[in-house]
Amino acid sequence: MKPDSTTKLWMYDQMLKSRVFEREIEKIYMEGKTPKFDLAKGILPGELHISAGQEPCAVGVIPHLTEGDWVGSTHRSHHVAIAMGIDGYKLTAELFGKKTGLCGGYGGHMHLYDKDKNFSTTGIIGEGLPVGLGAALTFKKRGSGNVAIAYIGDGAVNQGAFHETLNLASVWQVPLVVIIENNGWAVSVPASDSTSTTDNVARAATYGIDGAVIKNNDPYQIYSAAGDAIERARAGGGPSLIEIKTRRIEGHFMGDAQQYRTPDEIAEIAENDPIPLFHDTLIRDSVASASELDQMKENVQADIEDWIKFARDSEYPTPDDALKMVFCN
Repeated sequence: MKPDSTTKLWMYDQMLKSRVFEREIEKIYMEGKTPKFDLAKGILPGELHISAGQEPCAVGVIPHLTEGDWVGSTHRSHHVAIAMGIDGYKLTAELFGKKTGLCGGYGGHMHLYDKDKNFSTTGIIGEGLPVGLGAALTFKKRGSGNVAIAYIGDGAVNQGAFHETLNLASVWQVPLVVIIENNGWAVSVPASDSTSTTDNVARAATYGIDGAVIKNNDPYQIYSAAGDAIERARAGGGPSLIEIKTRRIEGHFMGDAQQYRTPDEIAEIAENDPIPLFHDTLIRDSVASASELDQMKENVQADIEDWIKFARDSEYPTPDDALKMVFCN
């Protein structure tokens, strides 16, 4: 299963949009945090997790989804939200804590939610798995033909929720596809120090479900594996596990000094940045010219600037609003 030219250009556009968005948000995040970094200061206080480098994990999966499908992501989710078509104005306003945000400014970047898109995220490791299982069970009972996608990181594979979810998903044969974004680090702990197997996809077989591993962060290979898994799930073939060996360009969060990484690793990750690699692939395969891709980048930059202006100009919630959004709906 291969993407057509239109899909390839969409994939690159969404990867660019996520990267430009995060680069601009990084600048804003540092406002008020210099010259001495203080996590609690600035217009965007608290942690900020950047998904740069992991963009292929989103654009290879989302094109296969249809209306009514459910997607749950992690605390590092901007790339998935953007590929899902979440409103960029509301997304940005949520990060700013504004009333015009997806959840009125109460969720922040780790707790994005869009009821109309069946999209949610969680800051709790692995906790999107049982929610995805519930969505998948609902789809099976209704006979809707929809699927649920649950994104997790490599740190979540050692959580009880991972094993319990895979077990029940297999027993019930529900249309659930679990995507492991394995960037090799659970905060500052390397996977080799925390996980007993080199390839987490090996665990699929222990639960009697299909599994696939993508070892080079390639958008086309992710597209193919996700397409097969989602098609199988829609046809009643049960759950699947897809592990993507991706790369996290930034630290665990903004301000992370990354002392646990060697300079050689950081340099190697930068050299294999998926966006310039995909850019060159599209030109080599005559999908687009360099000037066309440059124009795409200019359009993306203009969109992001509009999102940010909207967020800056929006109002903050008032103290009187404190109890109005206990639940987002």
